[in-house]
Amino acid sequence: MDGTHLLTYNAILLIQIILRKVMPKASDLKRGMVVDVNGEPHVVKSIEVRNPSSRGASTLYKIRFNHLKTKQKRDESLKGEDFLKDVDCERKVLQFSYKDDDGYTFMSLEDYEQYTINAEDIEDDSLYLTEGLEGVVSILLDGILVAIELPAAVAMEIVETAPGIKGASATARTKPARFATGLEIQVPEYIEPGEVIKINTVSGKFMSRA
Repeated sequence: MDGTHLLTYNAILLIQIILRKVMPKASDLKRGMVVDVNGEPHVVKSIEVRNPSSRGASTLYKIRFNHLKTKQKRDESLKGEDFLKDVDCERKVLQFSYKDDDGYTFMSLEDYEQYTINAEDIEDDSLYLTEGLEGVVSILLDGILVAIELPAAVAMEIVETAPGIKGASATARTKPARFATGLEIQVPEYIEPGEVIKINTVSGKFMSRA
């Protein structure tokens, strides 16, 4: 390889490295990431992977985006190798403080600064917010809280469910359980009212006793 070709090869490698750092591929996207879609900032709300039915076809990623400013939903089907442009935004780890008529208020445990977001902007995520919950990742655009990312799992106390059935731990049968936030999920029959359990915030499913 002569000098010219070597220089071109190195330049291509450098561009590829830069692209990987600033332009994530569709296959690299995760819930809560903020990317540019048609020149506007969008947050990834959900990802559905669709494996190809025919040999040689590409895996498709059906992604639900929310516009960070207008909150409008947008669905895109992308190939794993499709690149998206990352959006420069600030992230802070916050603690949920309280809910009132103005919305949901969070606080940074580092500088005690507070941020408030409207209920409609966090949708069903609000069902997992209990007073004092830590580890909530905030997405700040120009210093304004525009979206949150919940911890992967939260511990919540059951306020209403049928009494536990002894010996039911060996079965896979479930029953509905309700929480103070309005959340309702299915739990194993052996779980008692008042128990604290761990819930997967992505799937909304019971994980274990806390």
